[in-house]
Amino acid sequence: MDAPGARPISGNGSSALAAPGDKPAPRFMNVRQVADYLHLNEKKVYALVSEGNIPATKVTGKWMFPRDLVDRWLLESSYGGVLTDRLALAGSDDPLLHRVIMQLAHDIRAQALVSYTPTGAGLGLGLLARHRADICAVHWGPVTESRHRHTALLSRYPQHRDWVLVRAFHRQQGLMVRREHQDELPRLVSAPLRWAMRQEGSGCQRFLQEALAAQQVTMASIMERSVYTALSGRDAAAALAMGQADVAPGSHGNATEAGLAFVPVGWEAFDLALYRGVYFRRLFQQLLDELRTRRTQTAAESLGGYDFTELGRIMWTAH
Repeated sequence: MDAPGARPISGNGSSALAAPGDKPAPRFMNVRQVADYLHLNEKKVYALVSEGNIPATKVTGKWMFPRDLVDRWLLESSYGGVLTDRLALAGSDDPLLHRVIMQLAHDIRAQALVSYTPTGAGLGLGLLARHRADICAVHWGPVTESRHRHTALLSRYPQHRDWVLVRAFHRQQGLMVRREHQDELPRLVSAPLRWAMRQEGSGCQRFLQEALAAQQVTMASIMERSVYTALSGRDAAAALAMGQADVAPGSHGNATEAGLAFVPVGWEAFDLALYRGVYFRRLFQQLLDELRTRRTQTAAESLGGYDFTELGRIMWTAH
């Protein structure tokens, strides 16, 4: 986060820097006032607003800055987020990660908020870049190419210099199929079946595109048979389970969870992109610890298609 240096903050959210007799900053500050409050020039304040980094709202055409939220933003910036009592995940969908997040939320109860919004990798990275999410889950092609591909994916965003990439697991990717249509990959892609496709920016869609190219099948020919656009792996699996489509790209775990047949295509890396400060948050370390537990390993074995060989390994950092 592009924030100014540490600044003392009082417990009630008001500035502790004011000299005796100085008028305290108003509860809602304009651009000039927040610039004075943070010891920045107004141009820098506008830059922070445009990047979505500083808490602000537009009222009658003018930017206003709630002092309490600015103070909290400063506190999180100063301590790398280690005191933050929330962990918001976005990005790629995974049924095992859903279970882990639910278990973590159950264990910590009302002490913190842990959430998971499977938006797809593309939108997830955009949310991460704008500090709307703390972590983005990504998968983009085979395991053997993941280090290069994931780094290239992150490098599209200027904020990537402040990110690290942590390996969660490897998982098996392929086609989810209604059981009455189960067949080998070459026959599946040529059969007159209804497809549930994924949204643009989805790692599953990218994996399918490469699998089709290996079979000398164009994505356009499959799109002609698309009857449903799924916004997550679970959404695609549900479309098949409900009879709305016959085949869809997805993971082994998604297929098992929905009671579908699965045709494996290959293994991919499932990684977590996050700000360096978030890496040291207690909640993120608890998330990694939960992935290591025997109950998570048992759930992974039940779903099928998971490998934890590199769990927790830092795959990339800008420094």
